[in-house]
Amino acid sequence: MSERGGGERPRGGRRAKWVLGLLPVVLLAVLVAVFLRFDPTRPFRAAFPPVEELTIERVTFPRAGLLRVHVVNGGPEPVTIAQVMIDEAYWQFTSDSDPTLRRLRNATIEVEYPWVAGEPHVIRLITATGVTFDHEVAVATVTPRPSARYLTTFGLLGLYAGVIPVLLGLLWYPFLRRIDRKWLHFYLSLTVGLLVFLLVDAFEHTLEASAMVAEGFQSVGLITVGVVGAVLGLRALSGLGRRRESDGSGTPGLVVAYLIAIGIGLHNLGEGLAIGAAYSLGEIALGSFLVIGFALHNTTEGLAIVAPVADERPALWHLGLMGVIAGLPTVAGAWVGGFAYSPLAATFFLALGAGAIIQVIIEVGRLVQRSWPRGLFSPLNAAGLALGLLLMYGTALMVVA
Repeated sequence: MSERGGGERPRGGRRAKWVLGLLPVVLLAVLVAVFLRFDPTRPFRAAFPPVEELTIERVTFPRAGLLRVHVVNGGPEPVTIAQVMIDEAYWQFTSDSDPTLRRLRNATIEVEYPWVAGEPHVIRLITATGVTFDHEVAVATVTPRPSARYLTTFGLLGLYAGVIPVLLGLLWYPFLRRIDRKWLHFYLSLTVGLLVFLLVDAFEHTLEASAMVAEGFQSVGLITVGVVGAVLGLRALSGLGRRRESDGSGTPGLVVAYLIAIGIGLHNLGEGLAIGAAYSLGEIALGSFLVIGFALHNTTEGLAIVAPVADERPALWHLGLMGVIAGLPTVAGAWVGGFAYSPLAATFFLALGAGAIIQVIIEVGRLVQRSWPRGLFSPLNAAGLALGLLLMYGTALMVVA
């Protein structure tokens, strides 16, 4: 008898292993093919009307007299767009694709229509089966197109709302270095309160954006992928940071500060999307309040970044880089929101921000627990956590949404 105890398995055994692993997949593919070929649901299709679902993602106004409707089929059945009605009247339309949209396909419908700037308009799509889908535009205005002027304008809005306030918040670093250690932990706990509020805020905006996502794209699944993906990604970065700690090239506080900056940056991407979309939809007053509100809101985020490194001496370039990581996504978000807002992309990136903040809260909590045995719930630290929540709530009152 030959012994194969710990030795290498024969090649024939490896092939058999892969065959056994792939066999269920192949059989599943055959099952799906047979089902689609013979389709036992045909009697039901003949007896019941088709299930139709259209989602109007956005209505844009490229120029005077032209209106564009961006639509996606999120239902299980193909949908044929037969007629377009605007303000109770039928209008001729053109489409950049076949009027019959298959599942998860999108189309841009153009209508030569004398829309009036500053006035509301109601768009109704009528399918070949007579099902209607409505969308109301609150304020009609020319949609911004990418140009040097608008790129600069939206870029400045992102700087005012995100980059500059975060950098201003970093100026609390010298103050934090001069306070007693117990008060340093108070401010670390306050940071946790700030982040918990941001987490709830992120989920609220994620759910709002997901309401506009076509059902076929499974917004709940998209949110799950974004949240879990961000948590796993930041955990991996945290692991790399701890390896740098072990070889002396990094510190626990610096690692946590960078994680906070990344989490806040992903969150601020969503804020930029809101600002850009508000201006592109003609809601100028709303956009201005968003910029002012987010500026006040984001200054406290700079405090959250520097609190973990207050008892360390990181190089100034570290602080500058963390400020850019946290604030610059606001500029990118403003560009995307102003020129090409997509509920699908917005939902995913907002979910990423929520997941990142979850992991950051865990890391800051570990840092406090490791350096302060009584943790977050000693009387002083609990007061700091509560103050962080109240501080974010107070600045959030300035964000008119």
